[in-house]
Formats: sequence, structure tokens, C-alpha cells
Amino acid sequence: MSSTIIATAVVVLAVFLAGRYIYKEKKKGSKCIGCPYCESCSKIDKDS
Repeated sequence: MSSTIIATAVVVLAVFLAGRYIYKEKKKGSKCIGCPYCESCSKIDKDS
């Protein structure tokens, strides 16, 4: 029982942190979140 609650809390925390990261990156204007070449990506020029 206790291990189920802990596992659920860990999964919920991971989903929350991932969602927060995606939100912050989109707010900054990133097109390809997590891509190391985001600043020089050709998608940025095409979408503008």
C-alpha cells in the first residue's frame, strides 16, 4: 500500500515537472524543445 502511494507520487511529480518545463520553453519561444540546435534550427526561419 505504502509503496503504491510513493510510486504514484513519483510519477505525478515527474509528469508535473515535465509539463512545467515544456510550458516554460514554449513561453520562451522554443520551437523544438530539448533540441540542442534549437537556436540555429531551420524550422524557426520557416515558421516566422
